[in-house]
Amino acid sequence: MSVSSPNKWYVLYVQSRHEKKIDALLRENRIETFLPLVKTIRKWSDRKKEVEMPLFPSYIFVKINLKKDVDRVLSVRTPCSFIRFGSEFAKVQEHEINSIRHLMKMNVDMKVENLGMVPKVGEFKKIKQGVLDGMDCEIVKIENEDKIVVRIDSIRQSIVATVPSSDLVELVLA
Repeated sequence: MSVSSPNKWYVLYVQSRHEKKIDALLRENRIETFLPLVKTIRKWSDRKKEVEMPLFPSYIFVKINLKKDVDRVLSVRTPCSFIRFGSEFAKVQEHEINSIRHLMKMNVDMKVENLGMVPKVGEFKKIKQGVLDGMDCEIVKIENEDKIVVRIDSIRQSIVATVPSSDLVELVLA
């Protein structure tokens, strides 16, 4: 009797501006997905419109059993591939997905910064209130505002969200 490995979150790279379409196709194939969307104002010469854009352009998170479901994921009609770091598929921890979901529920202005490397400047704090209570963060000074950086290490991306500095306490390193 073989033991099936549990489903884990992986990162799928898709063609730019096809994220919603591919997300729908994956859901039709009964694949659990997570596509965080943020509302933004787009300006044209004659109008402005509020649209939903992916928080991570070209990325869709899929929760699958890697051994069983890879072919099902890659069989969608639009070209896509899994993000890899070396020979390893990029895995995202459940708590990282939950952190993104919590930020989405806060309904605050957000943007993604691809830092590539871990920032070396700023203080490390712990959030003491709200839906992010208990989360560790790094403070970055941008345009004279205190902003927190919640690192999503497994995909080398960061979410920047504005949080009142009164909601932050010193991080105690064990």
